[in-house]
Amino acid sequence: MKVLATQNCVTEGFGLYERWLVENRVEHTVVNTWRGEALPPLDSVDAMLVGGTPVSAYALDGHPHLVALREYLRQAIARGKACLGVCFGSQLLALLLGATVRRNERVEIGGYELRLTAAGRADPVLRGFPERFPVFQWHGDTFSIPPGAALLVEGDDCRNQMFRRDRVVGVQFHLDVTSADAAAWADAYPDEPAAVGKTRAQLVDECRAREPEMRRLADLLLSGFFATMRPAGGAS
Repeated sequence: MKVLATQNCVTEGFGLYERWLVENRVEHTVVNTWRGEALPPLDSVDAMLVGGTPVSAYALDGHPHLVALREYLRQAIARGKACLGVCFGSQLLALLLGATVRRNERVEIGGYELRLTAAGRADPVLRGFPERFPVFQWHGDTFSIPPGAALLVEGDDCRNQMFRRDRVVGVQFHLDVTSADAAAWADAYPDEPAAVGKTRAQLVDECRAREPEMRRLADLLLSGFFATMRPAGGAS
């Protein structure tokens, strides 16, 4: 399986997800869209990981690389490519599937606990996940569930945390972030932690405390996603 990962801003990479790709020798390419790197022909791609950015999914005008990514993803979905969106990536995929994206009532930054829905407990993408599990968050927007999609994971301060429709999966939360990543994000967005009453040190500690379990769950998520979405007979 050939995987395309799109990094959409300088700060937010794929962390533990990219580590999983490397360790499992999955053929993959990281395209830095924020740097103007070209997206490859869709014929060369079986699956996509769509990363984050501070830009809202409903406010892409003025960001040519994100407008181009939106159209690329539209075509990818139409052609049945497997897509996994993280944070902004989940919101953009939700929009393309007919959902809405808006500001959430509360900004989520730091460590949280989420829970599987009945659909999540039954979905093979989440095979092996516990009923409740720790995550790291850094977002102010939320998506509605696209028509025909299932809500797989939910939270208290932001209900819609993960959806799946066929070969498209949107994940609002982060399992990919390490404590080093959390520190880098706090340095890149220094005003945002204070908005939720937290310090840089608190955020790093919250991530570090959850990191071992998040690492295990990141492996489970990608294993489940790629096992479920593997093209039949090598076709995409």
